[in-house]
Amino acid sequence: MATLKLTKPTDGKTSGNVDLADDLFGVEPNMSVMHQVVTAQLAARRSGTQSTKTRAEVRGGGAKPWRQKGTGRARQGSIRSPQWRGGGVALGPKPRSYRQRTPKKMIRLALAGALSDRIASERVKVLKSWGLDEPSTKAARETLGRLDVEGRILVVLTREDEVVWKSLRNLPEVHVLLTEELNAYDVLVSDWMIFTEASLPQGKAGAKADKDEAEEESK
Repeated sequence: MATLKLTKPTDGKTSGNVDLADDLFGVEPNMSVMHQVVTAQLAARRSGTQSTKTRAEVRGGGAKPWRQKGTGRARQGSIRSPQWRGGGVALGPKPRSYRQRTPKKMIRLALAGALSDRIASERVKVLKSWGLDEPSTKAARETLGRLDVEGRILVVLTREDEVVWKSLRNLPEVHVLLTEELNAYDVLVSDWMIFTEASLPQGKAGAKADKDEAEEESK
């Protein structure tokens, strides 16, 4: 099992190690799978609300503009035909969904490949905790400065880290996600990733252990 050093937010020095799930942080990145998943994710963001009017939807044009024969001009049935100015649009866009069906296993494999790539590039920090008792953007910025990270920073939190979220939300270079919202695209577009021990995603073995523990407590 791979390990990563814990970083103290107070001075940026390391203190102890944390175990990483091999099925999330120790796989060989599959570029084709990551490309397909990221493409599908970006496609799902498209609103698909673009629309043009066909000749049936354009107002007017009920009468035939001139008689069929004898004028010397081409025959026309309506001034709202596509060849007329102000007429309908032929084969124009209509509202549609751009979503692509992506298997869950492929999504997980893409995320694992992205996380493994960030680990291999040494672009991941794991904190014991952020050490913030109340919301403070200034304190959060100082902590990031001590961690020696720059560029686009992805911070992964748990639902209990509301104080940290309020401290980071005004920093334009920081993008905050919950552990369950983690995805391949946000990992790949970030220069650095910062986890806490609590927000570090678990592999299948860890998730199964937590499930068994929860079932034991419920009995």
